[in-house]
Amino acid sequence: MFATKSLFTAAVLGLGAMLAHAQASCEKPVYLTFDTGHMGVAPLVADVLKRQDVKVTFFAAAERTTTGGDSLDNSWKAWWAARAAEGHEFASHTYDHVYWRGDVKGVEPRFRVRPTAGGLANREFTWTAAQYCEDITKASDRLEYVTGKKPLPLFRAPGGKTSTRLLAEARKCGYEHVGWAPAGFLGDELPSETYSNEKLLLQALQNIRSGDILVAHLGIWSRQDPWAPTVLEPLITGLKKEGFCFQTLRQHPAYRDWIATHTAN
Repeated sequence: MFATKSLFTAAVLGLGAMLAHAQASCEKPVYLTFDTGHMGVAPLVADVLKRQDVKVTFFAAAERTTTGGDSLDNSWKAWWAARAAEGHEFASHTYDHVYWRGDVKGVEPRFRVRPTAGGLANREFTWTAAQYCEDITKASDRLEYVTGKKPLPLFRAPGGKTSTRLLAEARKCGYEHVGWAPAGFLGDELPSETYSNEKLLLQALQNIRSGDILVAHLGIWSRQDPWAPTVLEPLITGLKKEGFCFQTLRQHPAYRDWIATHTAN
């Protein structure tokens, strides 16, 4: 029995060493992230990521979907849980997809905001820091429910729009903000009439550099020629050919320490 236990322990340690080596040998990492959207391309994205053995970080809000619900409702629970089982990571995109519009002058931090999802959509409000934090946490809590996995203590503000004060208040309630690299803006939000898929793919392959955070979406309503079906897999294979490897934000040097010290057991 002891010999069997020793062999099992050695195997586990050996596997851990192999995983550590694989991470350490990633000399040109990039960090692919997806924000939610109408979810129309979500199954395709999942298929590509699984086929290419690429792990990503999903930032989720409860956005309107092509099926009539929202991207965090129960109809998507199995999809999110499957991504968790595959080893992907998750973080908040604010529950109501809330755009920061400006800081309000005063001693108490307050912000002009405009949600674009849910019952408050397309109306402007003034929120306290606590209200903004509640919306970040609401998405994080919902993600934990639909994935069965604790989300990272990170968030992405819709549109990447923030202020110094907003970011400071978000850190106080336990969330570090994640933007993207200039070359990492993959352009799936841009009009296909002037930014063809071919142009966006070539631009990304030419300009992406080691350490870049990349951003795309699980569906954009306004783009006539969807980006993911044409660009996603060629982008991944093209970057791999150039020696890039894909990691999640859990492994990103700018966020590793924050995640380690702000993740509840």
